[in-house]
Amino acid sequence: MQTRPIKALSEQQIADLKTARGMGLALAAELNGYPGPKHLLELADPLGLTGEQRGKIRQLFESMQSATIPIGEALIARESELDRRFADRSITEAVLKAEIDAIAEIQGRLRHAHLKYHLATVELLTPGQIQRYAELRGYAGNPTQHHRPSHSD
Repeated sequence: MQTRPIKALSEQQIADLKTARGMGLALAAELNGYPGPKHLLELADPLGLTGEQRGKIRQLFESMQSATIPIGEALIARESELDRRFADRSITEAVLKAEIDAIAEIQGRLRHAHLKYHLATVELLTPGQIQRYAELRGYAGNPTQHHRPSHSD
């Protein structure tokens, strides 16, 4: 870890932030029956997604990437700044507070950006597709018990 360019972020985390991977930020949605657009596209055939569903989900996925990549880049920059401040011994309590507040705000925006696309995708699916998705992903229980999509199966 000492040789990392940014001590708080692994190479994998940096790559994930630069490519809009979820990094577990949307588990509250994912594990409660709100699938994410990336996994829906990966499972489109076994889920029986229609062409219209695929198109809308692809749009959501592209929008999610467009929204989250710049936020991820901002988080990398803030973590880099915090690391630099410690490395060059220019950190003070006031600087530390400002950096941590900035990082927390960016992390919140990033998580919101991921979660809102899970919220949007569930409206495009039938309860049967949501159940099948949970099965394909290896989740137990009935994910449709927590919410009711706007249309029937």
